[in-house]
Amino acid sequence: MPIIDEVEGQFAGLESPIERVFDITPNDDADLEYMTRIITVGGAGNVAVHMKKDDPADPPTILKNLQPGQDYPRRVRRVFATGTTATDIQGGS
Repeated sequence: MPIIDEVEGQFAGLESPIERVFDITPNDDADLEYMTRIITVGGAGNVAVHMKKDDPADPPTILKNLQPGQDYPRRVRRVFATGTTATDIQGGS
């Protein structure tokens, strides 16, 4: 029997639960495949990012001292290797 999804076809707002979780490998040269709605880390540290509306020519924004187990609501399009010290980074969209 197929799974029933009672909200299929409805618009998912920013306050809606995430529908996808994916691992993030920091990369100085490439945007993420999916724009995040949340990011989380497994190991505490800083995460260097470009947010959704940041100019690609601008330096990264440093999200400082992110702690494991917390969902950080951030619209991130790139996570940079340079400047990122947190580990086991995941995104949700």
